[in-house]
Amino acid sequence: MITVTVFTKKGVYQGFETDGHAGYAEKGKDIICAAVSALTVNTVNSITELAKDKVIAGEQDGNVRCIFPDPISDQGKLLMDSMVLGIDAIVKNYGKTYLCLKFEEV
Repeated sequence: MITVTVFTKKGVYQGFETDGHAGYAEKGKDIICAAVSALTVNTVNSITELAKDKVIAGEQDGNVRCIFPDPISDQGKLLMDSMVLGIDAIVKNYGKTYLCLKFEEV
Protein backbone atom coordinates (compact mmCIF):
# COMPACT_ATOMS: atom_id res chain seq x y z
CA MET A 1 0.00 0.00 0.00
CA ILE A 2 1.10 3.55 -0.73
CA THR A 3 0.58 6.06 2.03
CA VAL A 4 0.51 9.73 1.06
CA THR A 5 0.91 11.92 4.13
CA VAL A 6 0.18 15.63 3.80
CA PHE A 7 1.77 17.74 6.51
CA THR A 8 -0.17 20.78 7.74
CA LYS A 9 0.21 23.33 10.48
CA LYS A 10 -3.04 25.01 11.50
CA GLY A 11 -4.54 24.13 8.11
CA VAL A 12 -1.56 25.41 6.09
CA TYR A 13 0.40 22.99 3.90
CA GLN A 14 3.91 22.25 5.16
CA GLY A 15 4.75 19.46 2.70
CA PHE A 16 4.01 15.82 1.93
CA GLU A 17 5.58 12.41 1.56
CA THR A 18 4.77 9.10 -0.08
CA ASP A 19 5.75 5.73 1.29
CA GLY A 20 5.31 2.20 0.02
CA HIS A 21 4.11 0.50 -3.14
CA ALA A 22 0.52 -0.10 -4.16
CA GLY A 23 0.81 -3.77 -5.01
CA TYR A 24 -1.98 -3.42 -7.56
CA ALA A 25 0.11 -5.06 -10.29
CA GLU A 26 3.67 -6.20 -10.84
CA LYS A 27 6.46 -3.63 -10.74
CA GLY A 28 6.52 -1.58 -13.92
CA LYS A 29 2.84 -2.26 -14.66
CA ASP A 30 1.23 -0.84 -11.53
CA ILE A 31 -1.10 1.95 -12.66
CA ILE A 32 -1.71 3.17 -9.11
CA CYS A 33 2.02 3.58 -8.44
CA ALA A 34 2.38 5.34 -11.79
CA ALA A 35 -0.53 7.70 -11.10
CA VAL A 36 0.70 8.63 -7.60
CA SER A 37 4.23 9.16 -8.92
CA ALA A 38 2.98 11.39 -11.73
CA LEU A 39 0.81 13.47 -9.39
CA THR A 40 3.44 13.93 -6.69
CA VAL A 41 6.45 14.60 -8.93
CA ASN A 42 4.40 16.98 -11.06
CA THR A 43 3.26 18.80 -7.92
CA VAL A 44 6.86 19.31 -6.75
CA ASN A 45 7.91 20.50 -10.21
CA SER A 46 4.90 22.79 -10.61
CA ILE A 47 5.26 24.38 -7.19
CA THR A 48 8.92 25.07 -7.96
CA GLU A 49 8.61 26.18 -11.58
CA LEU A 50 5.17 27.76 -11.80
CA ALA A 51 4.50 29.06 -8.29
CA LYS A 52 8.21 29.82 -7.71
CA ASP A 53 7.94 28.54 -4.13
CA LYS A 54 10.97 27.05 -2.41
CA VAL A 55 10.85 23.32 -1.74
CA ILE A 56 13.17 20.79 -0.19
CA ALA A 57 12.43 17.61 -2.08
CA GLY A 58 13.96 14.24 -2.65
CA GLU A 59 13.19 10.76 -3.88
CA GLN A 60 14.47 7.45 -2.56
CA ASP A 61 13.33 4.01 -3.66
CA GLY A 62 10.32 5.54 -5.42
CA ASN A 63 9.18 7.47 -2.36
CA VAL A 64 8.92 11.26 -2.53
CA ARG A 65 9.33 13.75 0.31
CA CYS A 66 8.66 17.46 -0.18
CA ILE A 67 8.88 20.09 2.55
CA PHE A 68 8.07 23.80 2.27
CA PRO A 69 10.65 25.71 4.34
CA ASP A 70 8.68 28.95 3.82
CA PRO A 71 4.92 29.50 3.59
CA ILE A 72 3.70 28.56 0.12
CA SER A 73 1.93 31.02 -2.14
CA ASP A 74 -1.72 30.91 -3.13
CA GLN A 75 -0.61 29.26 -6.38
CA GLY A 76 1.33 26.64 -4.41
CA LYS A 77 -1.73 25.99 -2.26
CA LEU A 78 -3.85 25.51 -5.36
CA LEU A 79 -1.34 23.01 -6.73
CA MET A 80 -1.35 21.10 -3.43
CA ASP A 81 -5.17 21.14 -3.42
CA SER A 82 -5.06 19.67 -6.92
CA MET A 83 -2.67 16.90 -5.86
CA VAL A 84 -4.85 16.03 -2.86
CA LEU A 85 -7.94 15.98 -5.11
CA GLY A 86 -6.18 13.62 -7.53
CA ILE A 87 -4.92 11.28 -4.80
CA ASP A 88 -8.37 11.22 -3.20
CA ALA A 89 -9.95 10.32 -6.55
CA ILE A 90 -7.58 7.35 -6.90
CA VAL A 91 -8.50 6.18 -3.38
CA LYS A 92 -12.21 6.44 -4.23
CA ASN A 93 -11.79 4.58 -7.54
CA TYR A 94 -9.43 1.81 -6.46
CA GLY A 95 -10.02 1.50 -2.72
CA LYS A 96 -8.04 1.82 0.45
CA THR A 97 -6.33 -1.53 -0.12
CA TYR A 98 -3.80 0.13 -2.43
CA LEU A 99 -3.62 3.77 -1.36
CA CYS A 100 -4.12 5.76 1.82
CA LEU A 101 -4.31 9.56 2.04
CA LYS A 102 -3.81 11.06 5.46
CA PHE A 103 -3.14 14.47 6.98
CA GLU A 104 -0.71 15.02 9.80
CA GLU A 105 -0.50 18.16 11.94
CA VAL A 106 3.12 19.15 12.50
